Amino acid sequence: MIGKQKKPVKVLIIVLLILGAVWAGFPVLWMLSNSFKTNAEIFEFPPKLITENFSFTAYAKIFQNPEQVRFFMNSYAISALVVVLTLFIGIMAAYSFSRFNFPGKSAINTIIVAVQAVPPITLLIPYLSLIVTLRIYNTYWALILTYLVFTLPYCILMVTGYLNTMPKELDEAVMIDGGSHWTALWKILIPSAIPGLISVGMYTFMQAWNEYLFALTLTKTNDMRTVPVGINLLMGQHAYEWNQMMAMSVLGSLPILVLFLFFQKYFIAGMTAGAVK
Repeated sequence: MIGKQKKPVKVLIIVLLILGAVWAGFPVLWMLSNSFKTNAEIFEFPPKLITENFSFTAYAKIFQNPEQVRFFMNSYAISALVVVLTLFIGIMAAYSFSRFNFPGKSAINTIIVAVQAVPPITLLIPYLSLIVTLRIYNTYWALILTYLVFTLPYCILMVTGYLNTMPKELDEAVMIDGGSHWTALWKILIPSAIPGLISVGMYTFMQAWNEYLFALTLTKTNDMRTVPVGINLLMGQHAYEWNQMMAMSVLGSLPILVLFLFFQKYFIAGMTAGAVK
C-alpha cells in the first residue's frame, strides 16, 4: 500500500523535473536556433524553432571581424589570469588561516565574509575613482585587480574549509623529514584538495567571463573590452544584429559548458565538500 501511494508522487516529481528542464533549456535552444537564422527570419511570424535556411553567416561575420575576435581573446586572457592569481593568493591565505594563529585572525575572517555580502554595483564609483588614480584605466589590470576583489573571498573561504579537514599531523610529518610549510602545502595538501580547487577555479572563471558592469565602466576602447560588452555593442542606434548577438552568446557560453562537462564531477564534489566541511 505504501509503495502504491508513493508511485503517484514519484511520477509527479518526474513530470515537474521534466517541465523545469524544458523551461530552463528552451531559451538556450531558441538562442542556438536564432544564431543560424538571418535577421529577417528571426522576425518572421509565426516564429520557427528550426530554420529552413540553416546558415553559419552570423558565426562567419564574427570570426571575420578582428574586433569581435579581440573580445574573446580579452575574455580568455583576463579570466585565465584571474583564475591563476585567485588560486595562488587564495591558497596562501587559506593555508595561513587553517594552520596558524595570529593577531586579528577573527577580524580578518569577518571582513572576508562581510565583503561577500556587499552588492558589487555599490562599489562601482569608488573602484572607478581608484582605477583612474592608479592610472590603469582601460587596461587589463583594471579588470583583473577588480575581479580579484570579488573572487578571492570565496576562494579563501572554500579552500580554508577544505584544508581544515586535513590533519595537522601531515604538516608535522613533513617538518620531521626536514621539509617546510611550503613543501607541506604544495606537495601534500594541495594534491589532496584538487576537487575543491577545480570547483573554485571554475567559479572564478565564470565570474570573470560573465562580468559586464565593470568591464563596461573600467574600459573605454574596444580593444580592451570583453565578450559581454561586445554582445551589447551589437545593439546599434537604429538596428540590432540579433543573429550575431545570438551567435556571440552561443560562443560565449561554450567555455563554461565545456568546463562543466569535463569537470562536473570535481565541481559538485568540491562545492559539497567546501560547504559542509
